[in-house]
Amino acid sequence: MARSTSGTKLTPGHLVAIVCAAQVLVQIGAFFWPALLPRMMPLWNLNNSEAGWITAIFYAAYMVSVPVLVTLTDRLDAKHVYLFGVGATVVGHLLFAVAADGFWSAMATRALTGMGWAGTYMTGLKLLADQVDAKQMSRATAGHAASIGISGALSFACADLLATVGGWQLAFFAASVSASVAWILVALFAPRRVKKPLSAADGQGLFNFLPVFRNTSAMAYALAYCIHTLEMSALRGWGVAFLAWVAATTGSGAGLFSPTVVLTALGIIGTVASVVGNEAAIRFGRRRLIMTAMVASILIGACLGYIGALSYWAAVGLLLVYGLVVWLDSSSLTAGAAGTADPARRGATLAVHSMLGYAGGFVGPLIVGWVLDGAGGMSRAGWSAAFLSVAVLMALAFAAFAIIRPRELAGDKGESESAKDRAAT
Repeated sequence: MARSTSGTKLTPGHLVAIVCAAQVLVQIGAFFWPALLPRMMPLWNLNNSEAGWITAIFYAAYMVSVPVLVTLTDRLDAKHVYLFGVGATVVGHLLFAVAADGFWSAMATRALTGMGWAGTYMTGLKLLADQVDAKQMSRATAGHAASIGISGALSFACADLLATVGGWQLAFFAASVSASVAWILVALFAPRRVKKPLSAADGQGLFNFLPVFRNTSAMAYALAYCIHTLEMSALRGWGVAFLAWVAATTGSGAGLFSPTVVLTALGIIGTVASVVGNEAAIRFGRRRLIMTAMVASILIGACLGYIGALSYWAAVGLLLVYGLVVWLDSSSLTAGAAGTADPARRGATLAVHSMLGYAGGFVGPLIVGWVLDGAGGMSRAGWSAAFLSVAVLMALAFAAFAIIRPRELAGDKGESESAKDRAAT
């Protein structure tokens, strides 16, 4: 049983609850920008590509920062790295609220919050991995993923509500305050880790990633996570704009189901799907669950833009189902990478996993923006081509995952067959 900084004894369950609560508070503002995209584009005279860049820079900053910040947790206490990430998030949201007034200032402040995300997302998971035993790790990962999903879901509704009440600046100021509460929560209650530096036999240096890349099972999960995050970021980055366009062009009244409410519902559905998906992976096999989710997302993504453009309610229905299957394998992929990693290199493995994931996250919003501008703007053909492009990339990821055939985790139904595969090779 670990002790918090304040001296309180913590069970693993209490630690998971503290970290998950902090993740909701620190990351609730992460999607305020895409939630407010329809009002911010005309306010700052942004085209689709510029709006895509502001969305994507968040993931680019994450991608650059995460190999350093998460890998450091193999040598430093993950709690200290986590608090640094929360601090960057606090400052990034605050500067957006008081200083952003167009493309370049928005890019700079969103990049800072992206670095903050890099210091909190996978480092929060690593903080748990350092304190929770292997049998609890898969479910701790699912709980952690659920907290991220909850924050993402609430982000859209909160942004719309706060911006309606007090303007978009109030929304980002509130996000800064929320992240500050998360900093205090973790600083006071999360336990310190006893330092366990890598031994000389564990590799050739902290930032030597070659052992990670040689782990084919962990890399298979990471590559699939790359396109999974591309798909997820494209959906969250442009979902509100897509629904707003459909409502405007079809003359449909959204009523209570406004685009931001729909994206909030999508996030909640996705969070439940992620947790259920991880349990299904344990019971029925991780590879089977992941490949099923991939096929379903390919099929729905391929027809989303074409069919969804016909009717607002068709778009809402398809978007919600799409979100369900996109999120279905989210925690299963991350648990797969963490569970098949060398324990001495788990931080580095999660760093590579996350870097590849958010490389996809960076590209996703850009692809949609580029395709829309290439098609002459938002149109049925443009949206169809944009979502179809994402589906094609997922099809390529499916083929790579099937060829590599990564290991199952201990406790997964297919784990015994995986053991036989290893013995045969």
